[in-house]
Amino acid sequence: MKNINVLMIDDNENLIKKIEEHFSSNAVININLKANDGNVAMDFIKNHTDEFDVIIMDLLIPEKDGIEILEEMKNSDINKHVIVLTSYKKDYSIRMTNQYGVDYYMLKPFSMSSLEKRIVEVVNGEEIIVEKKPESNQIQMAISKLLHSLGVPSHIKGYQYIRESIFMMYTSKEMIGGITKEIYPEIAERFDTTASRVERAIRHAIEVSWSRGDYDLMEEIFGHSVDYDRAKPTNSEFIATLADRLKLDNTLIRT
Repeated sequence: MKNINVLMIDDNENLIKKIEEHFSSNAVININLKANDGNVAMDFIKNHTDEFDVIIMDLLIPEKDGIEILEEMKNSDINKHVIVLTSYKKDYSIRMTNQYGVDYYMLKPFSMSSLEKRIVEVVNGEEIIVEKKPESNQIQMAISKLLHSLGVPSHIKGYQYIRESIFMMYTSKEMIGGITKEIYPEIAERFDTTASRVERAIRHAIEVSWSRGDYDLMEEIFGHSVDYDRAKPTNSEFIATLADRLKLDNTLIRT
């Protein structure tokens, strides 16, 4: 298999570094070029075309956004494989990228193994077989229902942060054990806040839940965590336990 060179376009430098480190030992895939804004990205695309085989890009980037880049590529008759990697999942944006011939639309959070498969598939022209999972809106509804049952008020910030955190851990195995380094920063970026504020808001939401939630349900879900003086689980325990509960419920439903 020939080497695959990648142009990575994202203003999240930590994410680029993480992806670059992951593929540093890969025998096939190489993160060859990196751009943090749309103008730099277009310079690479126009003037260094032969140095990369596939573009991995976010849609929300400074100077020129992803749609502008795709439009300019089309107008300049530049044909490259493109994987959109973004947390922006509006139907309109997906339709827009489709008209510019994007090979694959991938949502954050994601697993590195999935990204690796998609890169190889789009470059080699292989059929992309997407693993069948419950629709994301169904998962979100299940998370909301569970949080309401546990007494987490939907009007506080921590509710939104917990819901997003559970969804991230549910959909990405790589997030397990990485709540501080992975989930908090990602949530903070989505909601334009800081990781420490995300942590505090989640902690507050859990405390509120513990004082007003259904004790029997808590005992069923968290077991020994609520046996002694209604002791509260940590943020990580709370999120990971609920993500596991949802996975179990979904498995039981499908079997």
